[in-house]
Amino acid sequence: MKSGFVSVIGRSNAGKSSLINSLLEEKIALVSHKQNATRRKIKAIVMHKNHQIIFTDTPGLHQSTKLFNQMLIQSAIQSIGDCDLILFIASVFDTLKDYKDFLSLNPKAPHIIILNKIDLSDDAILFKKLEEYSVLSENFKAIIPYSCKKRIYKNILLDELVKYLPEHAYFFDPQFLTTSSQKELFKDFILESLFENLSDELPYSSEVLISQFKETSELLILEASIITDTNSHKAMLIGKNGLTLKRIGKAARIKISKFAQKKVLLKLFVQVKKNWQKDEIFLKKLLNHEE
Repeated sequence: MKSGFVSVIGRSNAGKSSLINSLLEEKIALVSHKQNATRRKIKAIVMHKNHQIIFTDTPGLHQSTKLFNQMLIQSAIQSIGDCDLILFIASVFDTLKDYKDFLSLNPKAPHIIILNKIDLSDDAILFKKLEEYSVLSENFKAIIPYSCKKRIYKNILLDELVKYLPEHAYFFDPQFLTTSSQKELFKDFILESLFENLSDELPYSSEVLISQFKETSELLILEASIITDTNSHKAMLIGKNGLTLKRIGKAARIKISKFAQKKVLLKLFVQVKKNWQKDEIFLKKLLNHEE
């Protein structure tokens, strides 16, 4: 029996959250084509044979001078030192720059490279990329092609991960999918729905706080506020006759209901908090789930 922690690292949009959902075969991690969508470290528990692998989804590594983004980057870097193994995720179409930047962080834990999105490439592209990485092969334990959509090489990947985990009793009940609370997951489902229904520039000035959470055997009741930084953004979030907010709410309700397996009553509000992305105290509470 082996049990250990695996940090999933890579640039924004490399497919980290999609990989975790794929391995878990359940959607728990926020997925968006927009950069820096992942803001909270979500832990996913995958049972493989008689072993337990705990994956940590992390914010994307990137360069930024903004306080909020710097705190996200620091969260990702911290997870590199708090694990037994690192999975570095890169699209098969990426250059090696992000991987070299990752190596410059001097990770102490061993790491494996996942070449993601191979379902969108052909053999020539894949083999060329494998050849490029081979020059740096002394740094990684293995390099594995993967497709989140088709789950190609899933068992090969999990078998390889287990090799580098310590012999240890399970850290969590094998029936658990994640250590995150339902509130944390539902916040991200709402945020993901916001990303899907709004333009590129607005979502990064928005966050979600859940103010009410009640659950019965048949019904889940949620009230949540979307935090944004200007009145003009608030107007965009609400939309004409409230249609945009209704669209966000409908998409979020479907996601939450599918996960909770029950009917969901969701009420969304929009609240303006100017310069929230520069408020260090507020950001620490937000990222540490202390709302």
